[in-house]
Amino acid sequence: MAHTSASVGALLSHVRTGRARSRADLVALTGASRNTVSARVDQLIAANLLEEGGRGGSTGGRPPTLLQFNSRAGYVLAVDLGVTSVDVAVTDLSAQILATLGHPIDIADGPVPVLAEVDRLAHKVLAEAGLSPADVWAVGVGVPGPVEFSTGRPSHPPIMPGWHDYPIPTAFRGYGCPVYVDNDVNVMALGEMGVGGSVQDVLVVKVGTGIGCGVIVDGRVYRGAQGSAGDIGHIYVAQPEGRTVVCRCGNENCLEAIAGGGALLRDGLAGGLPVSTTRQVVQLAAQGDGPALELVRNAGRTIGTVLAALVNFFNPHRIVMTGGVAQAGAPLLAGIREAVYGRSMPLAARSLEITVSDAPDLSGRVGAALMAIEEYLDEDSVEALAR
Repeated sequence: MAHTSASVGALLSHVRTGRARSRADLVALTGASRNTVSARVDQLIAANLLEEGGRGGSTGGRPPTLLQFNSRAGYVLAVDLGVTSVDVAVTDLSAQILATLGHPIDIADGPVPVLAEVDRLAHKVLAEAGLSPADVWAVGVGVPGPVEFSTGRPSHPPIMPGWHDYPIPTAFRGYGCPVYVDNDVNVMALGEMGVGGSVQDVLVVKVGTGIGCGVIVDGRVYRGAQGSAGDIGHIYVAQPEGRTVVCRCGNENCLEAIAGGGALLRDGLAGGLPVSTTRQVVQLAAQGDGPALELVRNAGRTIGTVLAALVNFFNPHRIVMTGGVAQAGAPLLAGIREAVYGRSMPLAARSLEITVSDAPDLSGRVGAALMAIEEYLDEDSVEALAR
């Protein structure tokens, strides 16, 4: 059997994600000796990261002592930064939200005023949860544009004028802890996988102001060579003769320009719908308004043609739709399914699930927390904590 690492970080991860519940489980999972596992578990207990619970069911002999992750050992700040609003939450180390606040913003105001607003909200949520900045172990931030993950700097983000190359982590210097920044869709993808994670291949497609895709390979976020994997909003989509739509990125007929949230609002207004926001178009469709339903379903079909190509190429287990427009639910999904199942190769589509997120508005915050927790509780940090 292939043995996995038995470092303190790996052992903590096994208990944290629910793969192991006792020392015996850890020995079986890692193939390390009972003494090694016991010594490392004792280190984690001394560091307050693991706790001993009650007794497990016996399989003969003494019943094992159960281990559990102490998710209140520390706390993280989770920031879900959107184009028109920001949500800030404080969570424990299992991404359980303890307090959260949101506020309208305009991302185009630039990093200094927007991040000052984030900091204001962060202090308020910490106070609400009865915590101080010193209790924060890590900060996770999702932003609506491409990010160089290693430095936390946005890279030429089309929806975020003035943010190119801005060192977002410096805005959180006051917390004296590591800050992790990623593209909002990668963050949402982590949120969809949840604390227990997954070993599947999944596409998490966010349809909001923009359109993006988090690519999960074997349960891990796949970022690509430069961190821009999954930028499907700028894939070219053929249009009827004579129709060209110019995208924010400067190219014509990008998926986002034809089927994103901004496009829905534009086409709704052109069709005479009484709306002033994308959310209102989505609400009308949810109420069964014919023209709004047709717009949303057509957007679904357009997105579905791109997803069909991705399904043929990547062959995922499932596709999860999230983001503001995904809250339109059934009509969007109907359009997407029609195009994907109609255009995908039979083998790739045979057992493919296409669903809408259970909590599209929460996955950004949960994912930002999980990203911070997973990056922070990696091998090296845990080694240091458990010394």
